[in-house]
Amino acid sequence: MEEASERNKKQSGPVLAWMRSPIDVSQFDECPLNRLPFLDPRLQVALQSMGITSLFPVQVAVWQETMGPGSFERDLCINSPTGSGKTLAYALPIVQMLSTRTIQCLRALVVLPTRDLALQVKEVFAAIAPAVGLSVGLAVGQSSIADEISELIKRPKLEAGICYDPDDISLDLQSSVDILVATPGRLMDHINSTRGFTLEHLCYLVVDETDRLLRESYQSWLPTVLQFTRFGVGGLFPHARNFLPSMFGSLKTIRRLGVERGFKDKFYPRLVKMVLSATLTRDPSKLAQLDLHHPLFLTTGQRRYRLPEQLESFKLICESKLKPLYLVALLQTLQGEKCIVFTSSVESTHRLCTLLNFFDDLRIKIKEYSGLQQQSIRSKTLKAFRKGGIQTLVSSDAMTRGMDVEGVRHVINYDVPAYIKTYVHRAGRTARAGQSGRCFTLLRKDQVKRFKKMLQKADNNSCSVYSVPSDAIESLQSTYTSALEKLKESVEAETNRKRKTKFKSSSLVKGQKLNN
Repeated sequence: MEEASERNKKQSGPVLAWMRSPIDVSQFDECPLNRLPFLDPRLQVALQSMGITSLFPVQVAVWQETMGPGSFERDLCINSPTGSGKTLAYALPIVQMLSTRTIQCLRALVVLPTRDLALQVKEVFAAIAPAVGLSVGLAVGQSSIADEISELIKRPKLEAGICYDPDDISLDLQSSVDILVATPGRLMDHINSTRGFTLEHLCYLVVDETDRLLRESYQSWLPTVLQFTRFGVGGLFPHARNFLPSMFGSLKTIRRLGVERGFKDKFYPRLVKMVLSATLTRDPSKLAQLDLHHPLFLTTGQRRYRLPEQLESFKLICESKLKPLYLVALLQTLQGEKCIVFTSSVESTHRLCTLLNFFDDLRIKIKEYSGLQQQSIRSKTLKAFRKGGIQTLVSSDAMTRGMDVEGVRHVINYDVPAYIKTYVHRAGRTARAGQSGRCFTLLRKDQVKRFKKMLQKADNNSCSVYSVPSDAIESLQSTYTSALEKLKESVEAETNRKRKTKFKSSSLVKGQKLNN
């Protein structure tokens, strides 16, 4: 055992000192709301109206570190399995802390990598924040930036009969929201171009799905936010593209201008950061970007990769050419229970979903969900899936991280994930919030050994073989042949439509050039 432990340490690379002594979240018990110390009675009522009567271990652990003696004295890094309740773990203490001051300004910012995740997190905040008089905003590019600005920025009441220049910098513009949930790209749009949008009063920064947000630069949103909150320049100079333009002069000059963190001649409380992921990175160089203050590491057990406790994992060995048939036979055995099928790409998602819908006798409503679709289509599909109008989603990894759909009983890896991190996030769409769930992975014989080795990284050695009767496969052969022919015709028709669209666009551009 000791040798294995040493081997794991060597393989994991350098570990920051504060990560070597984590708080084990699994040691905490669920706590009924009426026994949770310091909880605002108004928030208790709001939580109960959501059907929540107690907090999960990760939520209790975070509450204790933020509401107890610690009281946000340290930044928090939270590594907890998918479905363990991380969103409410940070939303609840932030809302409670902000409710103690009545002034309305942007004081909490939550950043997520995708629109769908941001919409989901916004719903959690919106369910509890109004109970204590707080307003929640959304900046994800779902609507026009003008519509977002009207929701985020409060214009002063103007006297009737007097004309005002909308670009007049003397107009006193203020935030309409206390909490903002945003994607990085749209956040940068507001920082760079929205008058009245400022981060100078920001108290809390949440970086959810940290691994992905640190892996991609997203227009350097993180260093921009950290600089603007450090010196408060966003409020007076929202169009500033350099962090400290020469016109500011020295830091002493900035303090004289009274823009440091929004208080003249006074230091504003430091910016508290909370970073979260089900697979939080251990890379010191990546974590250094966050500029954490005496960070406290909360995790579940000793392993980085953890699967939900109530998850059952299965492998389904199949022939490569007959793989779709194995999937159809498996879907039939699940009898229409809510299920997500994951593929390796948006192209595979589209073709597989199209193929499955050509199996006329399947009697399962199947839709695709991928990054190729417009946001409005994805939102409509997700809504129908949540309500049960769709039983099976075929998805690319657009839905892998963070998405919470109640009642998903099964996850199927049609394409085996290349990394354990991807497997953890995919499998985490089921067995959430203490519920049971199953994850099936379709494998060729030559993939079995590598798959077993990958699961060992999550300490999962209990992946059973799931068998599909051979007569079930044979009975689908004729339908499969017909479906493949229809798929071929569908792909050819789509290709021709794209060519025509491309030709029309090209002709239009040439015509415009000739007219000019």
